[in-house]
Formats: sequence, structure tokens, C-alpha cells
Amino acid sequence: MKFGLTAYGTVFYMGIHPKATRPRFTAKDQIDMAEAYGLQGVELPYDTLRSGDADETAEYVRSKGMFLNIAAGGYDTANLKEAMRLANRVGAITVRTVVGGAKIGGDRRLMAGQWQPFLQTLLRNFGEVMAAAEPGGANLAVENHQDLASEELLWLCEQIGSKQFGITLDTGNPLATAEEPVDFFRRVAPHVRNVHLKDYNIFWSEEGYRLARCPLGQGVIDFPALLGILSEANPGVTLSVEHGALEARHIRVLMEDYWTEYPPRTALQLTRLLRFVEDHARSRGDWRTPYEKGESPEAIAAYEIDELNRGTAYLAALMKQYA
Repeated sequence: MKFGLTAYGTVFYMGIHPKATRPRFTAKDQIDMAEAYGLQGVELPYDTLRSGDADETAEYVRSKGMFLNIAAGGYDTANLKEAMRLANRVGAITVRTVVGGAKIGGDRRLMAGQWQPFLQTLLRNFGEVMAAAEPGGANLAVENHQDLASEELLWLCEQIGSKQFGITLDTGNPLATAEEPVDFFRRVAPHVRNVHLKDYNIFWSEEGYRLARCPLGQGVIDFPALLGILSEANPGVTLSVEHGALEARHIRVLMEDYWTEYPPRTALQLTRLLRFVEDHARSRGDWRTPYEKGESPEAIAAYEIDELNRGTAYLAALMKQYA
């Protein structure tokens, strides 16, 4: 396993957020930051890679002995084919993408009657991209971005049937599609090509629960269990630190219409989820980040880098065991 750094957990610190006041990070800046934390690679935003000299960036990554992944988005075939061609050119291992459809927080209510056609579009488009993919080249890995559930990710992998197509596993996001995390990890592990290491604290609400970002190792995700599962099923996988979004995610599982367009779940699955939430959720406390409290861009950037410092300190011991 190799451990790296994404950009999206530190969007104010890296100058990516529209309201950030710090200079925008270049690809070299992110690579240097990953190296300073003792990490072994980066997942660079597609636009960041394209806006500079991609070949020069690739050479810089190689000079550091680091891996490179690309964070793309969407399911447009032309855009993804271009991203895959760029990945092959610069020696990237994986192109990650997200598909949306559901609102963040696993909310499919606005997709009532449209979800199955949406899935068929994804299948058709990803199938076309993989049919044109260079054999033995970069992977295309679809993230569980608080939209697709494990059942649908596995269906896409099985239908497309390519070793270069798989899943970017975001470790915090199974909770957004009402799935117990370790159960989710076990189900998808053989198809995982890339991992985002994320942790959450859980807070009960009247409609379900909220997921609030926190440093790795200080929330509810069992990272030793995750790494144990992956070391057996997929030992060559890349994993990158990506602390959560600056806005808490509200998962309204206690509302009947939350389950609109969801695949059937067994009583055992729901019991495990609710037991997990009951065991870990807080009934009191402020779940808001400095961003949600309206604090300054400088304060938000400081908050992000403090979380990154604490998260990578926690990760260091696990890296010694699995890297």
C-alpha cells in the first residue's frame, strides 16, 4: 500500500475555495506538501494538472519516487477519455471520478423515478470509456461520493467487467448511504482501486444523524480494520488523506422518504447501521466547523492544517505497518 495526499480536505489552506485568501497551490506545491508529511504520492485535481506543464509535473513526481492519481469528475465520456489519455501520458495510476445524482448526504428524493435511468446512463458511459481505454493503462475509479451505494458500485463493476475499472473508496461516506462502514469495506474491497482516508464524528438529529469532519483517528472509522481488509484483498492499492467537507452532512435515515430510490436493505444491514450509530453518536456538542460559524478564511485555513497535522500524525503508525 502507498499513502498520499488529496487537495480537497484543505481547500482554504491550498487556496482552492473561491473564498480563500491564500495563493492557489500548484501541483508542485501539493507534491512538496505530501513529501513533507512523509507521504508517498498525490492525487492532483485534473484542472491543476492541466493548467500547468503536466509532463514537467509527472517528471517531478517521478523524481520524488511518488505515485500520481488524478481527481476528475462527472460521467461525460469525452471528458473522461481525455482524462484517461492524460493519465496514461503522465504515468498516473488512477483517474477518480464522482457522478452526483443524489444530493450530498445520500438524498435521492429529487431523483424519484429517475434513478434507474441515471444508473443506465452511467453504465453506458463508463462502458464506452473503458472500451477505449489503453490496455494495462490507468484505472478509472468511481467514488462513493455520498451518492452511489455499495450495491450500485458493485453492479457497475460487475457489468463493466474490466480490471481497470473500479471504486474509489471514501472511508467516511458509507454512512451517508446508510451502510455500516466495515461491512461496506468488506463488500467492495476486491474492486477498490483507490482510497480516500476520511473520518467523521456523528451527531444525532431528529431526522437521523449528522456527519461532521474530524482528524483521522479521532472519529468513528476503524482504520486498522480497513487496512487489514485491504491488505488481504488489494495490497497494492493507493490511499490518500482527504479530511471531510467544511459543511456537516445530514443523513435523514429516520425520514421515510429518505429511502426513495434506494436498493432494498435487509433487517440485518439496518440493525448493524443503527447499532453503529447508537454506539458512536453524540447527543450534545457543536458539530459546526469554523466555515459553518462564519469565521475568517485565515481561521478556516488554520483549522484545516491543524486537522491535517493531527490526522497524518495518527496515520504515521499505521503507515509503518502497511506501507
